[in-house]
Amino acid sequence: MVAEVRRTLRLYRRLLGAHIRATLEYEADFWILSLAAVLVQGIGVLFLWAIFNSIPEINGWRFWDVVLIYALVVLAEGLSVLFAQGAWTLAVTVNFGQLDALLMRPFPPVLQVLSSQVGMNGLGNLVLGSGLLITAVGRVDVHWNPGRIALGVLLVIAAAGVKIGLNLLTNCAAFWLRSPYSMFAFSMHSFGELARFPITIYGLGVRIAITAVLPYAFMSYYPAAAILSDGTARLLGLLTPVVALYCLWLGATVFRYGLSRYESSGH
Repeated sequence: MVAEVRRTLRLYRRLLGAHIRATLEYEADFWILSLAAVLVQGIGVLFLWAIFNSIPEINGWRFWDVVLIYALVVLAEGLSVLFAQGAWTLAVTVNFGQLDALLMRPFPPVLQVLSSQVGMNGLGNLVLGSGLLITAVGRVDVHWNPGRIALGVLLVIAAAGVKIGLNLLTNCAAFWLRSPYSMFAFSMHSFGELARFPITIYGLGVRIAITAVLPYAFMSYYPAAAILSDGTARLLGLLTPVVALYCLWLGATVFRYGLSRYESSGH
């Protein structure tokens, strides 16, 4: 069992490595994508600054607290784009019959899909997200110790797991929607943008939706609450690794169910 897991991880790493080397053959594209990612996410930070320049705090959350939440989203997106961008190719893979080739290989199809593409703009997200996170943690009212730092690292990794699982889950709509475009997944991704801000500013329905239905809030708000606040939000934040495992399991389960009804593209 352990040997099989090690083999699977090694093959996944080699597949990603091959796509990274292929992408780096076009250096100009790499730098443009990375810079574009920094600029796009940077505009969001400027938007936050403009808001808090007029309003000192929102529901008890101050500027650097929200920057911490924002940084977690950027890091989660960066890791998911860099290591599992292939989820966004699922619509094309399914509807053009390209999944046939993946089914012939002795490697789990879901992992082949996830590793089929590398988004180099993820590096830009990781650079900016890391910079924002490092800056924010030095300005929030938290006493840092080795245990809290270890918790923070675990929560960042778990937040990325939530994002990857939800990306896979929403893109599995390709097995039911006959279109080479991931419109449903993109709409859910846009809905997940609400997680860039403290969810206490939203109505009850939205909070339930991004906590229990599609738990995008576990990418940002709840991990931040686990470090910054007390009470129910903190307790939920500590469950982020469990939610990440659930999202990954749910995405893989729906993928297997969709795979069972896959009929190739036909002629």
